[in-house]
Amino acid sequence: MTLPTPADPKVAKALGPLPAGHPPVKAGKIGVMLVNLGTPDGTDFKPMWRYLREFLSDPRVIELNRAIWYPILYGLVLTTRPKKSGANYARIWNREKNESPLRTYTRAQAEKLAEALRDLPDVVVDWAMRYGNPSTASIAQRLADQGCDRILSFPLYPQYSATTTATANDQLFRALMKMRRAPAVRSVPPYYDEPVYIEALARSIERHLATLDFEPEVVITSYHGIPKPYFEKGDPYHCHCQKTTRLLRERLGWDDRKLIITFQSRFGAQEWLQPYTDKTVEKLAQDGVKSIAVVNPGFSVDCIETLDEIGREAAETFHHAGGKNFAHIPCLNDSAEGMAVIEAMVRRELSGWV
Repeated sequence: MTLPTPADPKVAKALGPLPAGHPPVKAGKIGVMLVNLGTPDGTDFKPMWRYLREFLSDPRVIELNRAIWYPILYGLVLTTRPKKSGANYARIWNREKNESPLRTYTRAQAEKLAEALRDLPDVVVDWAMRYGNPSTASIAQRLADQGCDRILSFPLYPQYSATTTATANDQLFRALMKMRRAPAVRSVPPYYDEPVYIEALARSIERHLATLDFEPEVVITSYHGIPKPYFEKGDPYHCHCQKTTRLLRERLGWDDRKLIITFQSRFGAQEWLQPYTDKTVEKLAQDGVKSIAVVNPGFSVDCIETLDEIGREAAETFHHAGGKNFAHIPCLNDSAEGMAVIEAMVRRELSGWV
């Protein structure tokens, strides 16, 4: 007896003959999932509390023993930080869409990537967050429901860190553990030294500096920091950041006094990667530097750490210390340069699947 095969040849190839009465099955598609860090759903206390709890409960982010960390997290951090963080988010909130810029830009990246990949009709593009919504699990399931039996996950972090890329991959595999028919998975590797990425950064910097009515004496590449012990345990993040800045310096034709590297966003008492961005900005002004610009190569899209921490806080620090001209260079976001990076990486990593 010959079993009937599905009408769709792609499904037939993926599944083979189906028994009589078998429910309809979708298969033969390939999902591409852009994954960013995450964002609260609102700026009020409750959504901020939920987001910070999920983020700061991640053992990849906070490596302290839970018996030590959780009393601090629930007893101090989550009673005070949601209000302060909510006020910071409120300053940059996309009022039109009622969401954070990180969500706006990540969605736009996915939409533009889908358009760029129209020549690959079996590819389905979607986007997710490691923390918050849309969750990684919900998007992995949505792709599977559309017949994606293979998923290319793209953690949108140029430089690898266990606190970012690794935890994004962890979350995807947690989702797969709960799926009866889990898709095959690939993850886009870090792209900190990819020529297309370095070129995109350089062109973005050159284009933005051309719009200014001053020439920066110093341009700072400011990356999100990690605790120094994480680096000492083998996290390659610091090395990746250093190489990105070195390659960018070579591409722009600048020396190590014109383009420097710093690290931002530290919290807690332990030492983080140095030099610190805020301390560097302050010292430059105190030393007589009047004009600077800051770019954030480690962030694929603008977010609270770039728009508020750099665009507002770092600017205030510089001006209060005697500086005059300050510019924040936007992230690649969904610009033509930024999308060229994403598309190039995705097409390369889809090799063999399409």
